[in-house]
Amino acid sequence: MSIRFEAKETFQVPKQKVYTSLLDLDSAKQWMQGLVSMERLDQGPMQVGSEWMETRKMYGKEASEHFEVVELREPDKLVLRCDGTKGSMGKGEFVFTYIVTASDDHTEVTLDGEINGLTGLSKLFGKMMAGAFKKACVKDLNALKSYLKK
Repeated sequence: MSIRFEAKETFQVPKQKVYTSLLDLDSAKQWMQGLVSMERLDQGPMQVGSEWMETRKMYGKEASEHFEVVELREPDKLVLRCDGTKGSMGKGEFVFTYIVTASDDHTEVTLDGEINGLTGLSKLFGKMMAGAFKKACVKDLNALKSYLKK
């Protein structure tokens, strides 16, 4: 059974700009909190199958996680998968689905988060941490919003 959470943010910038910014790893250094490094594991434009290692400082320690693009439907949907077995977590699968919609003069991003593959105590811990994951995702969306206002 998966653990799910949702985060939303409204942007006052065009839909395409928000979508493109979610995939721009180079600019992430300008807004992503705690980011230490982003290392692309492939080259060229972002596409399904693109991979990178993302290292952030969290709770005073650096943690690196492996991300992969699993779906792109420009400019409406982006799905990223974090394979916990290839990073600091050591277990689990984290799927982040970004739905980007526009109406009138604003763009809304809804992030649906899903945590899979946790068992035993890690599953219990994962349920308790779902709130922390949501809070971190909300902070990231808020930071992106502030960056795009500039």
